[in-house]
Amino acid sequence: MVVSQLFRTKSIESLIAASEEATTRLRRTLGPWSLTAFGVGAVIGSGIFILTGTAAAGETLAFRSILHAPVLDLILHGAETHSTIGRPGAGPGIALSFLLTALACSFAALCYAELASMIPVAGSAYTYAYATLGEIIAWIIGWDLILEYAVSNMAVAVGFSAYLNDILDSLFGMHLPDQISGPIIAEGRFTGAWFNLPALLILLALSYILVRGVRESAGANNTMVMVKIAAILIFVFGAAKAVRADNWHPFLPNGFSGVMTGAAIVFFTYIGFDSVSTAAEECRRPQRDLPLGIIATLIVCAALYISVALVLTGIANYRTLNNAAPVANALKTLGYERIREWVGVGAIMGMISSLLVFQYGQARIWFAMSRDGLLPKAFSKVHPVHKTPHVSTWIAGLVVGIPAGIWDIGTFADLANIGTLFAFIVVACGVIRLRRTQPDRPRSFRVPWSPVLPCVSIGFCLVLMMALPLETWVRFIVWLFIGFGIYFPFGRKHSTLAKAAPTQAIFPGPR
Repeated sequence: MVVSQLFRTKSIESLIAASEEATTRLRRTLGPWSLTAFGVGAVIGSGIFILTGTAAAGETLAFRSILHAPVLDLILHGAETHSTIGRPGAGPGIALSFLLTALACSFAALCYAELASMIPVAGSAYTYAYATLGEIIAWIIGWDLILEYAVSNMAVAVGFSAYLNDILDSLFGMHLPDQISGPIIAEGRFTGAWFNLPALLILLALSYILVRGVRESAGANNTMVMVKIAAILIFVFGAAKAVRADNWHPFLPNGFSGVMTGAAIVFFTYIGFDSVSTAAEECRRPQRDLPLGIIATLIVCAALYISVALVLTGIANYRTLNNAAPVANALKTLGYERIREWVGVGAIMGMISSLLVFQYGQARIWFAMSRDGLLPKAFSKVHPVHKTPHVSTWIAGLVVGIPAGIWDIGTFADLANIGTLFAFIVVACGVIRLRRTQPDRPRSFRVPWSPVLPCVSIGFCLVLMMALPLETWVRFIVWLFIGFGIYFPFGRKHSTLAKAAPTQAIFPGPR
């Protein structure tokens, strides 16, 4: 009985019906262009101007202890992995790394597109898991997505604060005092700062925009995405005249292994396309527009990444790009100061739009879990005028903003990576299960060659998860146990399914 309760599923019909209830219904205003802009806003951040150079030049990793070593290295080589290990760069072949990564991500994107078109309800992978794999899996993935979105935005907010100081210094010759613009704790030590105020204020400002309405939020995001894309195109076309073909030879200095290493480094630059699916309930024509938005996001982002990679490795030797600001430094060397200023604008717009989209997605996850009874009902309250989950939005802003003001949490970025990969696996499993249990259910979009492609997606994600450090796995498991401490005393008892009549079977058949 207990096991069947843990794996009870919620029918797609009941999920859709819940989304239409007057008290918790969200306003449908988004079209395919806004959805694509949401995806591009999440995927293209300041990393396009930084990580491209790092992956091309290669990097050296120093494992200080067994906890810092990738799990896969520990399995294959044991304790001797805590040494200094070099990752060969892809060189100019980093463009191929971006292409291969886009193809790999497309497997997961296709799975998201199929489920999003079938289940046009807020919650993304959480909702899909509830409909296919059971309540306990849905809780795990929902709790996991909260971690993914929160940790990602904490890191970006801290980066925004640092970059804002750099911009103020270069444009106006002023600098915010360290006491109010730096983390209280960095690398486990007190810094003497009082609070990182800009990190909190930007998140509260974006929370206000999100509460005002999804149309207003989409409009602000569309503007920032256009500015960001304009900055990228100015770099691509403006710096293209300085490209020297000599810099592209050899194109693959470390062979195909360098390309694969580069792909592993840049894989996480594509994370964020799944945020499109969190907008399912506010999409006018979800069956058509959600697959379009998800797939278009990957195509646009892949084109931008590859273009920047080709131009960057063409204007500078790839060996010189292993620094904190490879694009800006390459432009400075060329004397292209005006283009360098646009790159700065693009970087800060990238941060703000990423913060906006991930705060939007996080609030929708909390909203969906609350509506299903797994979190307190306050999180699913909808603003009577703006028709947005205002309580979830404001709490999400504080939950992310306050830690971002206290800690330098850039070291926790891998937590977002493991959470995202786990979500990808759950979504692929959901596609396989629904194909088996409900083969005749209408699908406006279908993953081709199922279950082969979903299985490929699962395998690829498992390999990348094993490449993450052991300490990331430890923190991830601790976070899950904290979630179980909430689910078993509260969520399992207050679940809408628990209050409904008969408990569904552990593996119910087609409905």
